[in-house]
Amino acid sequence: MPSAFQFQCHLVLIFLAASKGDTRYLEVRDAGEDDPFLLLSEDLKRELSAGQIYRRSLRCIDMLSIEGQFTFTADQPQLHCATFFIGEPEELITIHYDFVSIDCQGGDFLKVFDGWILKGEKFPSSLDHPLTTSQRYVDFCDSGNIQRSIRSSQNVAMIFFRIQQPGNGFTVTVKKNSNLFPCNVISQTPSGRFTMVIPHQHRNCSFSIIYPVVIKISDLILGHLNGLFLKKPSAGCAGMGDFVELLGGAGLDPSKMFPLADLCHSFHGSAQMKIGCDNTVLRMVSSGKHINRVTFEYHQLDLQETETRKENSIEEFCFPSI
Repeated sequence: MPSAFQFQCHLVLIFLAASKGDTRYLEVRDAGEDDPFLLLSEDLKRELSAGQIYRRSLRCIDMLSIEGQFTFTADQPQLHCATFFIGEPEELITIHYDFVSIDCQGGDFLKVFDGWILKGEKFPSSLDHPLTTSQRYVDFCDSGNIQRSIRSSQNVAMIFFRIQQPGNGFTVTVKKNSNLFPCNVISQTPSGRFTMVIPHQHRNCSFSIIYPVVIKISDLILGHLNGLFLKKPSAGCAGMGDFVELLGGAGLDPSKMFPLADLCHSFHGSAQMKIGCDNTVLRMVSSGKHINRVTFEYHQLDLQETETRKENSIEEFCFPSI
């Protein structure tokens, strides 16, 4: 039986899309051939822990969650291809070009994007990323040998490419680096526990879970008093400068998701919410005046939980996008 993360990856592959102008979508073909989730095997990771380098060929549509060296060689014109990289929440991803043989003048391209794009939506959103959208793209045909290593700003990155001449291709080495203060994160699993800390930085950070979930916040430090407020058109925490919001939606971009609740003040205890959306996001907005911290846990929402109202729980449902 496929694991939960395998199911998540299938969703990613099915709805996979990448474009610089957010208007061109990838054509997904043969996503189910072989088993693209072999790399997620814990046995494989243990076997490679002795310092071995994992090597394998890339598919036109692929996903990787492990370090190694990966090669793509076109056996026919490949016009719409992408590889998605994901690490643990506290990891950054470095992609290094070992070898590239493509025809830039003939229309081929090989680009790294700092984050993910799914169906034209970006994570992190443009509002939450330190770079502009154009700066998040590194085009090999423009940079060549000048920039052969690219490091992501969060635990996800991607490359997308077009190679028209059979026999052409590239080889990349993927490595993980520690991130002391993870900011924008996509969860690999439908359940877990995480503490997000923003130390005196004026930035916004989102933790994305691509599942309907029950999320419970157990500790929030913003330097204020206690309180939790449901989102209303005339209310909210925007004037506070530092707050946490819960978002839900069917896409990937937090800025396009429906706001469900605001938490404006510090508390120690338990605030729980059921969110029946395809994607759930906890987003912390920080003014830079405080060391903000939030601890939360989450697990996938099942049918029984949607029908059972629990104590100290805020019931909510996912509004369709307009």
